[in-house]
Amino acid sequence: MQFDVLTLFPEMFEPIKTSILGKAQEKKAISINIINIRDFSKDKHKKVDDMPYGGGAGMVIKPDVVYDAYMSIKNKENAKVIYLSPQGKTLNQDKVEKLSKEDHLILLCGHYEGIDQRVLDEIVDEEISIGDYVLTGGELPSMVLIDSVSRYVEGVLANDSIKEESFSNGMLEYPQYTRPEIFLGKKVPEVLISRTSWKYK
Repeated sequence: MQFDVLTLFPEMFEPIKTSILGKAQEKKAISINIINIRDFSKDKHKKVDDMPYGGGAGMVIKPDVVYDAYMSIKNKENAKVIYLSPQGKTLNQDKVEKLSKEDHLILLCGHYEGIDQRVLDEIVDEEISIGDYVLTGGELPSMVLIDSVSRYVEGVLANDSIKEESFSNGMLEYPQYTRPEIFLGKKVPEVLISRTSWKYK
C-alpha cells in the first residue's frame, strides 16, 4: 500500500520509520512518502497561511500551496484522499479494515485554523477524526491512521496476529502473561500454565 502524507511538519514523522512500520517499509509491504507543503510556497519566506476572510482568530492555510503539493503526487488518479479533521467521522475498526483494502491513500494534515475550503472541496474524498478532542494538527492523527491501517496490509503482520487483534471480533484482548511464573508474589493463572507447551526454567 502507498501512503502519501501532505504536511507542514515532516519532521514529526520520524516514529513511523521504526518498529513494525519500519520493517514493513523495508519489506516493501507499505510505502510512506512525506510531502512538505511548505516546499510549494511561492513566497520568499515560505509562508503558507494568511488571515481568514470575514475575520476571526488564527490563520488559514492557503489553497494554492496545498493544491500544488497534491498535484506533485504521482499516480494519484485512483487514490483516496483523506483530510484529518475534527469535523470528520471518527476512525474505528470497521473503517480501518475498509481503508486497508485501498491501494493508495493520500493523507492531508491540517494546522492552524484549518485549510481553505475550496481546495478541500476540490481534492478531498473523506474527512476522518481520531476522537472528540483538540490536537495541534493532523500529523498525529495521520500516524494513528497509518499504523492502524497498515496492520491489515498483507505482509506487515503474521496472519495469526491479525486474527487475534483487539476489536476484530468485537471484543478486547484478554490479559496476557509470560515468565517469570511468579512476580511480586502473584502467580500466572493455573489454567494458562496447564495449557503452555514450554516449561518454565
